[in-house]
Amino acid sequence: MRVGSDESGRPARQRVGRTRVALRRIARARQRRRLAVTALAVVAGVVVLTPWLVAHRTPPADDGGPTAPPLSARGPRPHAPTALPTVVDLGAALPSPGLQPRRRSPSPPPAPPTPSPTVTVTPAPAVSPLLTVSRAEAPAVVDLSAVGRRDWVHWGLRGRDSVVRKRGGTGEIVDRGGPGGRGGHDTNPELFRWRDGAPVGSIAGTPNGVYTCGVGNGFALAVAGDGEVRTVRLYAGLWMARGRLEARLSTGGPTTTMRMEDPHTNRTAEFTIRFRAPRGAKVLVTWTVEHAFDTRCGNVDLQAAALG
Repeated sequence: MRVGSDESGRPARQRVGRTRVALRRIARARQRRRLAVTALAVVAGVVVLTPWLVAHRTPPADDGGPTAPPLSARGPRPHAPTALPTVVDLGAALPSPGLQPRRRSPSPPPAPPTPSPTVTVTPAPAVSPLLTVSRAEAPAVVDLSAVGRRDWVHWGLRGRDSVVRKRGGTGEIVDRGGPGGRGGHDTNPELFRWRDGAPVGSIAGTPNGVYTCGVGNGFALAVAGDGEVRTVRLYAGLWMARGRLEARLSTGGPTTTMRMEDPHTNRTAEFTIRFRAPRGAKVLVTWTVEHAFDTRCGNVDLQAAALG
C-alpha cells in the first residue's frame, strides 16, 4: 500500500501518529481537571455539612434517664461548686401574700423505754402443822389392801422377825425398832388380810402379830409428810398392861399422848393419826408399856400400820 505526503513533505502516516498523541495528552489533562474539580466540590460539601450534622445529631439512647440537650443548646459549662449550697426554706423566707407559712407539727417525744419484765418468785406458802390422834375399836377383819392405798406393813406372820409390806408401796412407813426384845404371837382377836403383799402376795386372814414385855419397852414408827394432810391407821393392843401412845412432828411442837389399859386380859384398837408436815418432815409414833399388871410379861403388841 502506498503512503502519501503532506505539503511539508513529511509522510501522512507520521502526521497522523503525532495528532493522536496530542489528543491523548489533551484528554488526560481534561480528566485531571475534572477530578480536581470533583475533589474540591466534595471538600466544600463536607465543610458546609459538618456544622449542620453537629447541631442536629441524635443523642445516644439511655436507660430511661433524662436526655441531654444538644451541644449547641447547652451553653458554657459552669464550674463545679466548691461547697454545698445553703438550703433555704422557701415557705419561711418568701411567704405568699395572704398565705401563712406552713407550721410543722412538733416531733412527738420519744417513747419511754419498755421496762424489762420482772419475774416475781412467789415463795411457797408455809405449811401449817397439824396433828390429831383418835382411837376406835378395830374391825373384826382388817383389809390392808383397802385402807393402805399408799403403803402398809404387817408384822409377825411367820414369827417375830417376819415383815410383809405392800407390793409397790411408797415405803413411807418406817419401822424404827424400839426398846425390848420382840416375840411373835397368834392370839389377836382380829384378822388381817391383803392381796398385794411382798414377800407374801395374799392371805385370807391372820391373827398373828408381835409383842414386847416390860415397862418402858415398846415400838417406834415414823411416817413421812408431804405438806398435805395424811392419815395413818395403827393396829395395836396390849395384855395385862397399860400402854401409852405418843405422837409428835419431827419439826417440833407439842406431843400428843393417848393411853389404853386392861389389867385382866388382852385388848386391841385402831388408832387414827392425822397429821400435816412439810415434805421431808415426819410424824414420830411410839407405843410402849407404861405399867405392867402382870410382872412376868405385861406387854404391848403390834399387828399392822396403813397409810391411806
